[in-house]
Amino acid sequence: QVQLVESGGGLVQAGGSLRLSCAASTSILSIDAMAWYRQAPGKQREWVAVITSGGTTRYADSVKGRFTISREQAENTVYLQMNSLKPEDTAVYYCSAKYGSTYWGQGTQVTVSS
Repeated sequence: QVQLVESGGGLVQAGGSLRLSCAASTSILSIDAMAWYRQAPGKQREWVAVITSGGTTRYADSVKGRFTISREQAENTVYLQMNSLKPEDTAVYYCSAKYGSTYWGQGTQVTVSS
């Protein structure tokens, strides 16, 4: 079992930046993949970015070139650096870990004002 705790959300103006953190209760190198998802009001949860245990990263087209997923092994933490934020990035952002089953964090709110 893996516990995930997200942090770093908040209110930012369009064009601004935020960095989200996801702290895992186990070594992130033992986790097959860690990903960020988001869910805007009235919409389905959508995948944003993923980093595999081997370090491969992939991004949704909507965030490619603006968001960067990374990890700090020593801290068992995965980050999502979000630049050039747009109002349509407003959502609750969730961290997930594929470790046998899929585990989810509690989410962190990101609000981008125009």
